[in-house]
Amino acid sequence: MTTDLFTRRNLLAAGGAVAVAGMSGLLVPARAQDLAPTRSMRGGSNNYRPGAPIVDRIGGGGFWMTGTVRRAGDGALLEGKRIQVWAHTTEGHERDERSHGATLTDANGVFRLEMPQIVPAFGQPHGHLAYDSGEFETVFLRPVMSSARDTTLEVHFVLQPA
Repeated sequence: MTTDLFTRRNLLAAGGAVAVAGMSGLLVPARAQDLAPTRSMRGGSNNYRPGAPIVDRIGGGGFWMTGTVRRAGDGALLEGKRIQVWAHTTEGHERDERSHGATLTDANGVFRLEMPQIVPAFGQPHGHLAYDSGEFETVFLRPVMSSARDTTLEVHFVLQPA
């Protein structure tokens, strides 16, 4: 008995697999390469303190600042990136040292830092976040919360290599 490796069925199956693998390999990077870097926001660096320590929590907690950090272009999630957080809270003002802290992203590029409840400053409840470690361009963000009753604020960074 002989086996015919080049039957029409085998060729069609192999060709379809190559086409699917090839197309997915071409489409995914093409989309990811379009991921633009996050630009600093006006007022984001207000009351910034270079070198704020990495902490487990700021103050008594109760509010969660969360988000992700990706690389511009390919969208890769970045582990071990330092994100500084500060805000006007129930326990202190933005300028107070005790209102500042930093955390690192995990293996999935995610950061989470618990802090006291953010309260309005200048009429708006908002937080401040910064990436400032040097490997990528510095980014300062000042996201405004939809309500002073929110207990989380989710923020995403897309970093441009320096």
